[in-house]
Amino acid sequence: MITISESAARKIKALIGDQAGKVLRVKVIGGGCSGLQYKLDVDETRSGDKVFERDGVSVVSDRKSYLYLHGTELDYAEGLMESGFKLNNPNVKKSCGCGASFSV
Repeated sequence: MITISESAARKIKALIGDQAGKVLRVKVIGGGCSGLQYKLDVDETRSGDKVFERDGVSVVSDRKSYLYLHGTELDYAEGLMESGFKLNNPNVKKSCGCGASFSV
């Protein structure tokens, strides 16, 4: 399961607006110095996707990415220096110094 925080749900709702049928897709792709990285896009649900909902918004993941994302919390934080989505993934064993990539 991917858990969506209240702040992440609010931000997703703001990003998608009134675009009918749109969801936030979370994908794990190869790259970065630790081997894997996250990619987030506004997209549509596809056959075989895992779908997670909160407060009227949906987050989806393809089955392969979900193998790396099971148990993850999707959060959104706003700060003085940076704002953005944060994936709190219990499966991560190591991440690079800048935090852009990880390994499991």
